[in-house]
Amino acid sequence: MEELLTTVFTTAKPIPSQASNSLPKDLFSAINELKKELKAVILAHYYQDPDIQDIADYIGDSLGLSQQAATTDKEVIVFAGVHFMAETAKILNPDKLVLLPDLEAGCSLADSCPPEEFAQFKTQYPDAIVVSYINCTADIKAMSDVICTSSNAVKIVNQLPKDRPIIFGPDRNLGRYVAQQTGRDLILWQGSCIVHETFSERRIVQLKIEHPSAEIIAHPECEEPVLRHANYIGSTTALLKYSQQSPQDSFIVATEPGIIHQMQKEAPNKTFIPAPAMNNCACNECPYMRLNTLEKLYLAMKHKQPEIIMDESTRKAALKPIQRMLEMSK
Repeated sequence: MEELLTTVFTTAKPIPSQASNSLPKDLFSAINELKKELKAVILAHYYQDPDIQDIADYIGDSLGLSQQAATTDKEVIVFAGVHFMAETAKILNPDKLVLLPDLEAGCSLADSCPPEEFAQFKTQYPDAIVVSYINCTADIKAMSDVICTSSNAVKIVNQLPKDRPIIFGPDRNLGRYVAQQTGRDLILWQGSCIVHETFSERRIVQLKIEHPSAEIIAHPECEEPVLRHANYIGSTTALLKYSQQSPQDSFIVATEPGIIHQMQKEAPNKTFIPAPAMNNCACNECPYMRLNTLEKLYLAMKHKQPEIIMDESTRKAALKPIQRMLEMSK
C-alpha cells in the first residue's frame, strides 16, 4: 500500500477567548484596519454568515475561491470557510500566512473519506484515474490525479481518456450526477454531505404546491429524488447566476441557505425560499461553516492565529492535481 501522507493543523499559541478580549464596537472598521496592516485578503464562501460575506474581499464557491487563492498577491489569506478550503489556499501559497477563524470548522463530506480507507479502495482499481471533489482533505488530494469542483466536474471528466476507468470521490451524489451528464461509468466512493442529504423530497414538493410559480434550483450534491424535481441543477455560483437571469420571480433553493444572502442582494425584488430539511430543524445550515463568526475573524487577524501549517511532502503531492484542475478549467 502506498505511504499515507499526513496534514498537520496547529496553532502556535492559544487564542484568548472572546470573553477575555475587549472587542471593538465596530468590528467592520477594525477588520478593515487589520486588513491594511497585515496586507491581507479575506476570502469567504457563499455559505458563511451574511456579516462575513459583507466584509469579504471575494465571495465564491470552491472553484472561484481556489482561483483567487492561486492569484492573490496579498501576504496573508484569511479564509472564512472550512478546513479543506484553507488547506487548498495553503497548498497554493506555501509562503503565505493562511488563517482560519475556527479550526473546528471541518466538513462532513471530507470526514466521510478517511485517507487509510481511500488508499485501500484505490488498490482495487490500479488502472483508474482518480478524480476527487475539492471537498476533501489534503491527504485525499495527494492521492488524486485531478481535483474538481461542482462547477467544473463535468468538464473535467469529459476531458479524461475514454479507455481508462475513473474513481470519483468522495461525494456519491455529485459523482452520480456527473456520470449521468457525461455518460461515463464512474467508480464512486460512498461519501456525502450532511447538509445536502437532509433536504426532504416530500416537503419540497409541498412547497412547490404552495408556490406553483417558483422554480426549484438545486446543488448536485443533493440526493437524486430531490434533483428529479429541480428546474435547474448547478454549483453554488451557477445557482446564483441562474436566479439572476431567470425571468421567474421566486425560487426554492436546495442548497445551504447562506447563498440566499447573495441571491437577495443581486435580485432584491425576487423571492428565495430555502428548501426544508426533513425534521423541521436547521439541518439545512452547515454547522461547520457557521462556526466562523465576525468576532472570530477579527481575533484570528489580531493574533495571526489559527494558522494552517502543512507537511511539505503532502503539500507538493496535493498541489499537482489542483494545478491540473486549474489548467483543465480554462
